[in-house]
Amino acid sequence: MVVFGSHSQESSKTDADGLVGNKCNQNLWVYTADCMPIFFADKRTRNVAALHCGRKGLENKIIKNLVKIFDNLGTSRDDLLVAIGPSISVEHYLVDKMTLKEFYRTAENKKITVNLNKTEKDLCFNDSNHLKEQNLNQLDLKRSAFRQLLNENIPNSNIDISNLCTYKLENEFNSWRRSKTISRQWNFICSQRSLT
Repeated sequence: MVVFGSHSQESSKTDADGLVGNKCNQNLWVYTADCMPIFFADKRTRNVAALHCGRKGLENKIIKNLVKIFDNLGTSRDDLLVAIGPSISVEHYLVDKMTLKEFYRTAENKKITVNLNKTEKDLCFNDSNHLKEQNLNQLDLKRSAFRQLLNENIPNSNIDISNLCTYKLENEFNSWRRSKTISRQWNFICSQRSLT
């Protein structure tokens, strides 16, 4: 669910995976461990948003839902800038074949077979012999988020993706998959209006 930032400050608690700035100089914070923090900014209106986005968020089309909100705010896709922050890399995000199959069916509207062919493997994930023995496959969340952004007609040149891995860089980031920690990274973006 995506909510406006001012609604998250009311006395009752609001659970959401996305915040949209609806006031000037509003800080939007999301915390993540292995999921992606995704930030949106309209360079013309200066509206901003922050998402906590993982496998389930991609399956539930949280990016599409957020872009619809920006549409309602009068944002042009050419003015929308997107940054995907540090999150788990494809090498360390391992899922079973049924989870992978369901993910590509819902997140990317692709039907894939359990025995994936080479072309689908190259497009979807990397596989190796030791992973086959464990019946695990690598899932690339950042690539899927990038595809969903492109499907929303956000220009490639407006999208920046961090290559930092929260799992691998243990001295820099917390990772649930690495250590089952409850610690998280805090990520934020601030909305500002121009003085003119």
